[in-house]
Amino acid sequence: MSTGKGKKRLRDVPALYDELKSAHRLMLTPTAWKKLQEIAVQKSTSVSELIETWARNYDDE
Repeated sequence: MSTGKGKKRLRDVPALYDELKSAHRLMLTPTAWKKLQEIAVQKSTSVSELIETWARNYDDE
């Protein structure tokens, strides 16, 4: 996911959502981290954005 061609990101201005991201700590096994990195590369995104997208689209069953 990107901001699109010609759209510059500005500090303290949300680019993709209606709120700014903040730092959080996440503990994962090396295997899980490597897998997330591989998926992120395949999707041309970051691990952070991959997790963000999953959480926003997660439906409780």
